[in-house]
Amino acid sequence: RLMASSDASFHRRGVAGILFSPLKWWFVTMLLLIALIVTAWIVDWVLVTRVWPDGVSHLQRSLMLELARAERIGEVWSGYPAFARAVANGIYELIFGLTGIQDMGRRFAESAPVSIPDTVLRDTYIANYEAIRVAMIGTQLFGLRLASLTVAIPALLAAYVVAVIDGLMGRAIRRAAGGRESASLYHRAKHLQLVLAIMLAVVRLLIPSTALPDWLWLAGIVVIALLARLQWAYYKKHL
Repeated sequence: RLMASSDASFHRRGVAGILFSPLKWWFVTMLLLIALIVTAWIVDWVLVTRVWPDGVSHLQRSLMLELARAERIGEVWSGYPAFARAVANGIYELIFGLTGIQDMGRRFAESAPVSIPDTVLRDTYIANYEAIRVAMIGTQLFGLRLASLTVAIPALLAAYVVAVIDGLMGRAIRRAAGGRESASLYHRAKHLQLVLAIMLAVVRLLIPSTALPDWLWLAGIVVIALLARLQWAYYKKHL
């Protein structure tokens, strides 16, 4: 009876885990996205106030460059510019539209009289207007960069699949010829792929496009594919 009760409890935990797992991953993804957006705001603010002589104007030009990049990609995939704008506008609306910050700025821009609480709120808004503007432009930039990363995933997956197939074929040939296997190379290559992928994603989302060449992302995909081939070529366990 005790064993049956324990199994039933485990089963319930298993079902609950399955049901709540998508919610958990959604929550973690949202927290990660918020953390990245806030970090992007900080990076943009430091660049605007400490690095770029023309401040917000430089950030605005970075946004125009990202839009121009989207149009160039649109020459290959006609639906990408609309997709990129939808992602950027969607994130912007979630942060500044649903919270009322955008409507607040429009209302304060009018000359109509406001209440005393609104007067205090308006003074605070005006005092922090530059930071709010940087966050608004930075959010749109983040959305465009996130869209470009999203459309790069199929190319990364295709390169990874080809690399895995080639690596497994090389492993089979090496095993047939009596070649050595290496768990050390396998694990190092696997971990380096993850580190490189995270670094490329973070750099793409946080660093202005004007400081990075377009070929960097293609080079990153190639290096990840080479590491994947090395990983599976030295896979030690029997398949």
